[in-house]
This record gives sequence, C-alpha cells and structure tokens, in this order.
Amino acid sequence: MSAPLPGARAPVLVLPGYADSGPEHWQSLWERDDPNCRRVVQDDWLEPVLGDWLATLDRAVAACAAPPVLVAHSLGCALAVRWAGRAGARARGALLVAPADVDSPDHTPDAVRGFGPMPLDPLPFPSIVVASTDDPFVSLERARAFARAWGSRLVTVPAAGHVNADAGFGPWPEGRALLAALSGS
Repeated sequence: MSAPLPGARAPVLVLPGYADSGPEHWQSLWERDDPNCRRVVQDDWLEPVLGDWLATLDRAVAACAAPPVLVAHSLGCALAVRWAGRAGARARGALLVAPADVDSPDHTPDAVRGFGPMPLDPLPFPSIVVASTDDPFVSLERARAFARAWGSRLVTVPAAGHVNADAGFGPWPEGRALLAALSGS
C-alpha cells in the first residue's frame, strides 16, 4: 500500500465523471491506496441525472466527520461546482481535473447536458483546476474561463488529453502534489 494521500486528516471524496472511473484511472488508484479516499458512487453512471447525483453527494458529505476535500474528474467537476452553490455546502477544498464543458455540444455527449449550464460563480472554498491543452471534452480557453470564474488556481498540463488512464495517467504523483498544496499538508 502506498503512503496515504496528502490531506489525510480531511476526508477525501472522489467524484468520477460520466461512465465512472475505471480500475486504472488515477482516481481509482488513489482510492485503493488510501482508506481516507471514498468514491461517491452514483446510481447511474451512463444516464446521469443532476438531481440524483447532487442528492448522492449531499449524503456522502453529510456522512463525513469533517468537511471533505472533493477530488473531481470530468463531469464530476460540474457536479462539484453545482453542489458548491447549494445552501450549506461545506468542503475543505476541491481538485477539479479536466472539467467537462457540459454547455458545449462539440465537447461532451448529450447524456451530460442536464448538468448545464455550468455554474460560473466563485467557489466558497479553495480550488485548483487542472486542464490539458488538448482535452477533447473542454477547450483550454473554456477551462481557463472556469478557473477564473470559480476563483481557482489553474494548472495547465501540455498534451494530457482528458487526464485519465487512456491518456497515460496512472497513479499521477503530480496530482497528489496538487492535492497536498490544496489541503495544506
């Protein structure tokens, strides 16, 4: 077993995107390596319904002993920022990796359109957006606009695709370092 993820004192909620994160995705590897990481399991990964996904996240946060750090990927980022705008939302921070542009028919499948429009309000907690220069699900310009609107630090990764296992991201130690910076540990 690897060393625990940085920020181990705060619970870490893993928020996969559309179709879930496979076994070799960095989110899955982090979760396997650290008992403090817990996946927020949605009832339907292929027919996402925003209200259902929000309710599941509400329950997961309520089960945490302390405000969690959200570790979101793709559609999970849209979920995290939509949830952050709800009354009583409490989180220590959010690592928002490869946010899917749910407003763009050029970048995302129709199944995720119900998560739009993407909220563009400042987040009430610290956050980092990680964006690739060639992500098929969001343009770099749009990811920059998200980070600016949310008050997030932007980290750009050259030619990293969708920052997932298909793009060659396994354990992703650089992501763990970003989580450490975000968590203050």
